[in-house]
Amino acid sequence: MTKNLKSTTRLNDGHLMPWLGLGVWKVEDRKTLIQAVQTALDTGYISLDTAAAYQNEAFVGEAIKSSGIAREKLFVTTKLWNRNQIKGYDATIKACKESLQKMQMDYVDLYLIHWPVPSKDMYPEAWQALVDLQKQGLARSIGVSNFHPHHIEKIIETTGVVPAVNQVELHPWLNQKDLITYCRDKAIQIEAYSPLMGGHLSEEPALAAIAERCGKTPAQVVLRWHLQNEVVIIPKSVHDHRIRENADLFDFELTTEDLQAIDLLNRDHRFLPDPDHMAFY
Repeated sequence: MTKNLKSTTRLNDGHLMPWLGLGVWKVEDRKTLIQAVQTALDTGYISLDTAAAYQNEAFVGEAIKSSGIAREKLFVTTKLWNRNQIKGYDATIKACKESLQKMQMDYVDLYLIHWPVPSKDMYPEAWQALVDLQKQGLARSIGVSNFHPHHIEKIIETTGVVPAVNQVELHPWLNQKDLITYCRDKAIQIEAYSPLMGGHLSEEPALAAIAERCGKTPAQVVLRWHLQNEVVIIPKSVHDHRIRENADLFDFELTTEDLQAIDLLNRDHRFLPDPDHMAFY
């Protein structure tokens, strides 16, 4: 499936997206974030995932600038936060431009609606804004995050445009098989956040057993499970050795039995709210 750290998947809009990236959720300390990004770039990562809500877009931009790596060689994702999304079209356009300004960039590779916030029912209007941001060249690809199929159906019905990506909570305790099937049928790339199930890997002996047989860590086994299910992953870490370890995924393969054993760990357990009920903004 994936051959090396810089392997990519082709999105439904024709752009290429790396299978592996670095997530920076909850990393608000400037020095810590810049060091983590630098380690990732030095290791060979080319994809970075941030969001307006993380309050660290400026640090990501600073880290990229100081790395000396040409902007066009990287894949940068950021996201529209709820308080802007629920204000509609103009606020969405403005929010994207503000994110670009903070990151010192002319465009973002992927811009996502962070949550649908269905109680406000403004996400279809915000999606139209993303469609126009893409036409303007400010976002090369556009997508959604935390969207159920019925949310996706509504934005497609409104605009006729299918998202390129749906970034969702996905891990062995929440394997989202039905959502993966739906998105695959629509040619929407699934991307997993919290791919390592919030640090609870040690609670599953099956993962340790597979890891021992493969000569890998449980985290590497789970990340490999994602990749072999054709799911893009953005594991978050600020520790140099973890960032490197999370990238060491391309010299082994899980068997069909391994994949099935991990599938059986599903509990439909969420660490974050169900998107139908998430109302924080």
